[in-house]
Amino acid sequence: MTRLSVLRHACRGLRVPPSQPTRSGAPVFGSAKRCPSLGLAGNRAMFRCASTTPTSASSMVNKYSKEQEGAEIGYEKCVSDVLERTRESLVALQRDDPALHPVLAIIQSGEDDGLLEVNRKMAGKIGLNVAQICLTKDCTEDEIVDELSKLNEDPRVRGVYLHLAPALLTGRVISTLAPEKDVDGVADLNMGRLVRGDPSEGFVPAEAMAVMGVLESHGVSSEGQTVVLVGGDGAVKVALRCLIERRGVVTLNGHKSSESLQKQVKKADAVVLLGAGPSEVPPTWLKPGAAVIRCDSALTSDDHDAERTSQNGLAHLTAAYRMQNVVLGSCRWLQEQQYQDWRLRLLKLQPLNPVPSDIQISRAQTPKSVQQLAQEIGLLPGELEPYGRNKAKVRLSLLQRLQAQPDGNLVLVAGITPTPLGEGKSTVTIGLVQALSAHLKLNSFACLRQPSQGPTFGVKGGAAGGGYAQVIPMEEFNLHLTGDIHAITAANNLVAAAIDARMLHEATQSDKALYNRLVPSVNGVRKFSPIQISRLRRLGLSTTEPASLTAEEVRSFVRLDLDPSKLTWQRVVDTNDRFLRKITVGQASTEKGHSRETGFDIAVASEIMAILALADGLGDMRVRLARMVVGTSRSGQPITAEDLGVSGALAVLMKDAIKPTLMQTLEGTPVFVHAGPFANIAHGNSSVLADKLALKLVGRDGFVVTEAGFGADIGMEKFFSIKCPRLGLRPSAVVLVATVRALKMHGGGSQFFCVQVSAGSPLPREYIDENLSLVTGGCHSNLRKQIEIAHLFGVPVVVALNVFKTDTAAEIALVCRLALEGGARAAVPCHHWALGGRGSVELARAVKEASAAPSRFQFLYETEMPIVEKIRTIAQKVYGADDIALSPQAEAEIQTYSRQGYRSLPICMAKTHLSLSHMPDKKGAPTGFTLPIRTVRASIGAGFIYPLVGTMSTMPGLPTRPCFYDIDLDPVTEEITGCSEHAQTRGRQYRCQDPQTERTISHYYEPSSPSGKPSSISVTSSVGYLRTAVCMCVCL
Repeated sequence: MTRLSVLRHACRGLRVPPSQPTRSGAPVFGSAKRCPSLGLAGNRAMFRCASTTPTSASSMVNKYSKEQEGAEIGYEKCVSDVLERTRESLVALQRDDPALHPVLAIIQSGEDDGLLEVNRKMAGKIGLNVAQICLTKDCTEDEIVDELSKLNEDPRVRGVYLHLAPALLTGRVISTLAPEKDVDGVADLNMGRLVRGDPSEGFVPAEAMAVMGVLESHGVSSEGQTVVLVGGDGAVKVALRCLIERRGVVTLNGHKSSESLQKQVKKADAVVLLGAGPSEVPPTWLKPGAAVIRCDSALTSDDHDAERTSQNGLAHLTAAYRMQNVVLGSCRWLQEQQYQDWRLRLLKLQPLNPVPSDIQISRAQTPKSVQQLAQEIGLLPGELEPYGRNKAKVRLSLLQRLQAQPDGNLVLVAGITPTPLGEGKSTVTIGLVQALSAHLKLNSFACLRQPSQGPTFGVKGGAAGGGYAQVIPMEEFNLHLTGDIHAITAANNLVAAAIDARMLHEATQSDKALYNRLVPSVNGVRKFSPIQISRLRRLGLSTTEPASLTAEEVRSFVRLDLDPSKLTWQRVVDTNDRFLRKITVGQASTEKGHSRETGFDIAVASEIMAILALADGLGDMRVRLARMVVGTSRSGQPITAEDLGVSGALAVLMKDAIKPTLMQTLEGTPVFVHAGPFANIAHGNSSVLADKLALKLVGRDGFVVTEAGFGADIGMEKFFSIKCPRLGLRPSAVVLVATVRALKMHGGGSQFFCVQVSAGSPLPREYIDENLSLVTGGCHSNLRKQIEIAHLFGVPVVVALNVFKTDTAAEIALVCRLALEGGARAAVPCHHWALGGRGSVELARAVKEASAAPSRFQFLYETEMPIVEKIRTIAQKVYGADDIALSPQAEAEIQTYSRQGYRSLPICMAKTHLSLSHMPDKKGAPTGFTLPIRTVRASIGAGFIYPLVGTMSTMPGLPTRPCFYDIDLDPVTEEITGCSEHAQTRGRQYRCQDPQTERTISHYYEPSSPSGKPSSISVTSSVGYLRTAVCMCVCL
């Protein structure tokens, strides 16, 4: 039996409709508990626990004949049955979750303990806790709302009862009360469910259930009988009328001033006197054997009057039903915490031919609200932080809630070595999940990286996919999203500011002055901050008393002694700005001549981005931020962000960025967008947390499709070697994306490309016309090699051939045949760009079949291997190199990192993505080369060593005609124009570099067909000179 079934079984006894006879005979377990201090009291509120002050009941049953005396016995049995049933259910719930200790919170005006005593007695017999919030008699609506808001957010409180004067039960107060905690059923949602005839998900007022219990014990529950409801005009009366009439009993509405009241009472089998009506009915009016039930909300303090003591039944029965509702609410809450089956409402696609622009397709589809999407995939309202209508952050508490839920299947989308002609990994990723969910009816999640604003306004446009396989709304996806990259920028630059400020202060102050400012005396008290204590511990000092440090210890504490020539930290900005690659800071007179050369990176190149992508929680991110190495001291010691005292502030800046962003595809399937590290200088994958959350949400048989940057030799290798150990998971399959045109380039077509074309000239015919020879060459070289790389990790490969309009049937069949011969488990042509998920159904089936095979996943190398051997393993087994060549600098750096204890970190190679080798112009599968390692650096916070092969640029520049020429805003509709639309209107632009001349050229692809694939190229010379000897093609 699943845990959800256990919980449903535990609640089954509580789901008896109030109009049905109650059960009895259940055994009694447990003991009463006193309520803990919940800290619920406000400025004018008083928190009250169980009181010993005696009280009378809030209602009574009046006896008018000997025949009616049996009702008293019926009341006792009703209370006993309700308590036994409720206690039995609570014990079953606590057996499943021992931490469950539900609390009923009572908000009342005034300090009368009477109501608390009645509820405390009933709660004690069950094992519940009762908390009392006493507001003053003249409390305001705002004070009540404030207390309710606190109780709504408190997970320990599972029920709230409002014992307030009618004047204080305003619409605002009642609407503030969370319906799932409204155990007296006064909220509009609960009352609406009852009136509609579907109270199964809500609460029925406890007093109404108590009255029904008394009526049933008196035999008034059969069709044709009559009940008169006298007075009253609130929720209890409405609920009673619904419950009574649902049993077929006739209800009459009686009024004290009505001349017909006596006639109504004489025909009635029972009379219910509600609070606002007459207090008594003359016995001569009553039909023989009729019951009179008096409901009075007023409490009295005289509990010794024998007559009234015998009339306390309804009050105790009401309290018993209130406790039942608390336990029922707890049961529902526990059920909500369990994994929920998806109820995904798909969005219909109607693909057009010719295919419109990406922006037109995106705007033609109306996305679901993100709250609706979240509910459909089993997210709770409290786990969602909406950013407008279409996107929301998802809280990491989801991992704790679903920790026992089995993970789904993890599928990685990678590609062959990138070419300027494009492969379309993002589009394949989105098309695949649309096919899995919309057409195969399998739970699936896409996990994508957040695009950088630099390429968006520079050379690429957007990264939301394309055609009928997109994330929507594409403008929100491509611009700002939820501000994660801005948070990274702020955090990164705070570190940079801290570095320069610390160097200035150390250079201009004595040890004593530094110490007095770093550890100031506040109100005569001087103490270290927690982050300073951490530095003391790293220095080997155990003291926490500032006055106890010696002069030498003070000096070592206050002086980081950073070497300006060995600083590794740069400022960042999320804009392509070539003139920030090298700058001089500190030129103002206030910096007292302490200037130095530095530079800017693009924001996504920051180590903080890599940390965001690899952290598995807020605590882990805090630790990683603390251990980031920003430079080296003059004595050769690494200096960290923790040494600077800034790591706590960085965690604060990043606390929201660590939560993945939920969006959706064109067909309404869910997408996580989170993190965006470069794949050539970092690991190039979306976040560990996005994958973990998605794997829990899709369920055991679901699929999470995550994308790796660039080719399989870069993004896929780093996914397996760096990200998988953090995930602790074994991937089920790899989808290797290829195109006929890219394969032609790798098969020898590169001689017809790049520098050989002239401005405005069409693409060489080899790329448009059928050329089986070039296709064969590309399949036998690059495609086969990338399949072999995946097999190094023991993962099955499915080749996804992204079909263009100009591809011939013979070329498509040839690629699929050669892919199978090269070791792929399946090879499938895909048409998602033009057809959406329907165009990738065969791919989805192939992925499902491949994922069902037993996993043989293995790592490429042991992490304890020497750093040099790990680099050599990647170079030889993945890239196909004969060996590596370390520069003297690289050798010295490897020795330093090994000595500092970083030997076991994985390797993150930083090299060109345009070739398996270090030479961008070498296509296919080069052999016979030695891989040169120029230098080796360490991202200690992210947790990897990255050798640099050649010179890597971390700040792109703008081309002659950037994308921002086409981006604008309609001031009336606020619609964005031109964002990513350039791919259809003016052609997609790429930048690469002639390795001989080092001149940058830009390629503009002009679409010639509904498939949107290029037929000609315009080439524009660069306006500047790139320092790098490799291609900086950020569009991939």
